[in-house]
Amino acid sequence: MNSSLLLGVAIAIAIGCASILLPYFSDRNQGLNEGCSLLPHRHFWLYSKRVLTPGGIMPAAVEINGGHIVSIVHQNKAPKQTKGAHVIDYGNAVIMPGLVDVHVHLNEPGRVEWEGFVTGTKAAAAGGFTTLIDMPLNSVPTTTSKEAFDMKVDAAKGRLFVDVGFWGGLVPENAFNNTAIDELLQAGALGLKSFMCPSGINDFGQTNASHIKEALRILAKYQRPLLVHAEIPQPSEDEKTKIDISERRMYSTYLRTRPPSWEEEAIKILIAVSKDTHFDGSKDGAHIHIAHLSDSSVSLDLIKEAKESGARLSVETCPHYLVFSAEEISDGDTRFKCAPPIRDVLNRERLWKALKDGHIDMLSSDHSPSSPELKLLEVGDFLRAWGGISSLQFGLPVTWSYGQQHGLQLDQLSELWSQRPAKLAGQHKKGTIVTGNDADIVVWDPENDIQIGENYTIYHKHPITPYTGKHLFGSVIATFVRGNMVYENGSHASTACGVPILAV
Repeated sequence: MNSSLLLGVAIAIAIGCASILLPYFSDRNQGLNEGCSLLPHRHFWLYSKRVLTPGGIMPAAVEINGGHIVSIVHQNKAPKQTKGAHVIDYGNAVIMPGLVDVHVHLNEPGRVEWEGFVTGTKAAAAGGFTTLIDMPLNSVPTTTSKEAFDMKVDAAKGRLFVDVGFWGGLVPENAFNNTAIDELLQAGALGLKSFMCPSGINDFGQTNASHIKEALRILAKYQRPLLVHAEIPQPSEDEKTKIDISERRMYSTYLRTRPPSWEEEAIKILIAVSKDTHFDGSKDGAHIHIAHLSDSSVSLDLIKEAKESGARLSVETCPHYLVFSAEEISDGDTRFKCAPPIRDVLNRERLWKALKDGHIDMLSSDHSPSSPELKLLEVGDFLRAWGGISSLQFGLPVTWSYGQQHGLQLDQLSELWSQRPAKLAGQHKKGTIVTGNDADIVVWDPENDIQIGENYTIYHKHPITPYTGKHLFGSVIATFVRGNMVYENGSHASTACGVPILAV
């Protein structure tokens, strides 16, 4: 075979190989070619004098390639030549693991007028969050079956600016149907969520001890958690329908109708059912996670005692319970309505102490927006208004600003907002800056102040939030999701390239 023929064969093979490999390389380089990233590089270094690693805060250089962290070196030992890789020096800004929020209501499909995947994940990126776990209610249909779960995942594709996982729903209709629960978990649900009180959504009914115990049997096998809205209505002298509008406008009225005893009773039951959850040979037993703890008195004492006795129990609280108090909520200001309710200032200070002492495991936003009319702001009726606080974008500066007053350090902040939530959701490649992990990173300035108001862009669907007017510290400079710079100084990537996270 002559040289011209050999050359022709070689060219043909090369063209053929290129045609086969082109789709693969196009996908691998989507951050560069398809608008997924504001940074047109797959291989780059991030430098800062303050990089938060498991070994502490240090001047370091983080090398990112192909969406993963490939090396972390002390800045003094960082290579002088990076072989053509791009370098961004953030000076004294903090480079930290991206935040993980395990309790978010994005409400899609079906109630996109409340929130949605695009607006919710844009707000998340602007707030330094790189992973969200979406709740199974408020969407239509609620995510209580495999079919509904598949619909939610399909609705999310191409609309996520950060990565999003999904909890499935535990309701009376599926609690005793082992096949239905199995299918929901096999479809990719990271765990289940249930309410022990009315959820406000007609097709997401409240569960009792029997429902929960049956679900734990299956969850133990999959080693996935059950998240619980832990309130059980107790007999009350108040009948909401008989309270006149002047009283319904008073926050104290709402607080009286939802006392700490609701949380106490639910937590007692959860502790009781958690005592023997080593079902079907499961090694570690079932994991119960108590959502948005508000009561820092008897409820918290019960949780501490159960943990000390070896219960596989975890608990979260939310920034609004750590920032606001009942005493400061004005009549008719239903922006503050949530469930469980914001309690008094003494309760708030005890929550901070429990958080610092390690008795509360993590933080979540419980971002639960609605359409503005459901908040009944003009009427100010606390008993009829939708209960939910819009706050996803503000979690980092709020926690940092108020946490400093209680001695919160950067490593504790990251543990509460990144490491532990990632572990709860089974995301072992997220939540820490270590070699091999996803390059999920937030770069922020803890000293820079911001004012939540007209000159501050809010990316939530609706800017209705009790944080309006707050003067905070901590502005997000850039957010990276799997190496894609999805947000930088007020700008988002042009293409939503976050991915749905499914359990395997």
